[in-house]
Amino acid sequence: MTPYLSRHLIYPLQESLLNRPTFSYLQDLEDSQWLSRAELEALQLQKLQALLMSAQQHSPWHAERIANAGMNLEELSFDELRKLPTMNKADAQQHGQAMAWNDVPGGSFRYTTGGSSGAPLIFKYGRARQASDAAGRIRARRWWQVNVGDREVYLWGAPVELNNTDKIKTIRDRLLNQLVLNAFEMSPENMSTYLTTIQKFKPKCIYGYASSLALLANYALQNNRQLSLPDLNVVCSTGEPLYPEQRQLISEFFKVPVANEFGSRDAGFIAHANSHQQMLLLSESNILEVLDAEGNPVKPGEIGEAVMTGLCSEAQPFIRYRTGDMVRLSLETDKDGRGLHVLDEIVGRSTDFIVHQNGSIVHALAAIYVLRDTLGVEQFKIIQQAINEFEILIVTNLFWNPASISVIEEKFRARFGLACKIHVQLVSKIPTEASGKIRQVVSKVQPQF
Repeated sequence: MTPYLSRHLIYPLQESLLNRPTFSYLQDLEDSQWLSRAELEALQLQKLQALLMSAQQHSPWHAERIANAGMNLEELSFDELRKLPTMNKADAQQHGQAMAWNDVPGGSFRYTTGGSSGAPLIFKYGRARQASDAAGRIRARRWWQVNVGDREVYLWGAPVELNNTDKIKTIRDRLLNQLVLNAFEMSPENMSTYLTTIQKFKPKCIYGYASSLALLANYALQNNRQLSLPDLNVVCSTGEPLYPEQRQLISEFFKVPVANEFGSRDAGFIAHANSHQQMLLLSESNILEVLDAEGNPVKPGEIGEAVMTGLCSEAQPFIRYRTGDMVRLSLETDKDGRGLHVLDEIVGRSTDFIVHQNGSIVHALAAIYVLRDTLGVEQFKIIQQAINEFEILIVTNLFWNPASISVIEEKFRARFGLACKIHVQLVSKIPTEASGKIRQVVSKVQPQF
């Protein structure tokens, strides 16, 4: 499909049929990014007021919290917002039904997450949140001269077998000039094929998990594989922290800059690097607070926890939501003159790879996906002790069903091989690393190329 038709016909038609205001919101974002910081923050407060009033009317859990906090929604300020206690993933897990606005205009949709924290979450989102994420990402790509309809390769998770819906999505992807390569099947043979496929596709942008992109680049360099991609403008990494050595490796192989993206399924699309490698917040859709362990704001330049308020999350409001991600706000302003807030550093979280019994290297999210939809799993940690041996620690809640153990074992064997031994342990607490973080996936098996 030509980029023009994808950009002006296929993608707008898809969004219109799905009743998503993506392109109208995109135009708003293109205009609002040039507002001053003060004007942007006034816009944030205007949207925050609408969100809180909607939550007060349609979300009993939030309504009670707003009342107990004694908030004055008529004279709203960022200080007034801080009267409201923060919420966390456990709150969303346990009170999701009392948070959700089931009759939100455009309908609400079920989503699951749990990859980064090891704590699965099922929540609702609406058309406004979908449009915000899509439009925010399109605008960020345009900072790198990549537009809707340009050829993009996605190194992304994919199901083991495609069902009818997945097949339809594959056709749609091709109409939008998007090619998806499975990041869950990173065997040497597959990576060799991926490189050949990328060469033939000639993308303008490559997008994927930071560790998967680095793995592919490392494989290519070790095996003297080279690509000639004259149209490629940028490689966009997501899903994990992008470490300096990964950035260097990816950029060295693909011969273009690497732009990092920051977000999550529950909090949505949050920030993206501009052409000066500054991380710019999607300020029109999010309010970011950076708090210390006691819940107090840290000074710009100091590391704290990212606490998000999703201004487009009315279907199930995420208000002062503790993400568990550690970030640092910058004192800088955007070098191109935008009023968007700037992040200095995203410490974030990371995942490991898992080695399949056949030697294939599988992204850790393939294991995480097995647990994230399991009802009653509060937290988990997966340890690959040996090539065919997994230890799974699970903290359960009231929704746990003991029969889920055998289901988890079956799914692990289906994903990683029938010879796998899976040891599931129900524990009261997941041990932390020396850093104080919980590594949700750890592999003690060394990958071989």
